[in-house]
Amino acid sequence: MSLKTTDLCDEHSERLSVASPLFRDFGGRREFHGEVSTVKLFEDNSMVREALAEPGAGKVLVVDGGGSMRCALLGDKLAEMARDNGWSGIIVYGCIRDSADLAGMDIGVKALNTHPLKSEKKGVGERDASVTFAGITIRAGQYLYADEDGLIVAPEPLHAV
Repeated sequence: MSLKTTDLCDEHSERLSVASPLFRDFGGRREFHGEVSTVKLFEDNSMVREALAEPGAGKVLVVDGGGSMRCALLGDKLAEMARDNGWSGIIVYGCIRDSADLAGMDIGVKALNTHPLKSEKKGVGERDASVTFAGITIRAGQYLYADEDGLIVAPEPLHAV
């Protein structure tokens, strides 16, 4: 069943947070949704790896990388791990790399841009903290819906009309 962000906005706009249109699609899956888990970090993707190594059960990992354009927080190896562990998608408020490989993977990936440099690995960051970017605040346990038209967040699961 399709859960288009446009239809969900038409039916549930009063209950939604709609992100400013900052993100580009990089994964092979353009439409994805699921319960939110978050990581908040800066130029260190250690916690991204830790989160994606866990069973995803259809969740979406939201990575607040502070909007950094100086390195990538996700590449083909981590995206492959996420897909294999059942994650629905990944939102990166920052950069990704290996974009050609990500385009062929059955996982949703939205990010600001690409960057060839990998991040540091110091294990610094926060897990399941509230994150704020693109004009909205996203909390672990909320539900995120993403497609070619945008990204929206709801306090509970939504259904197509």
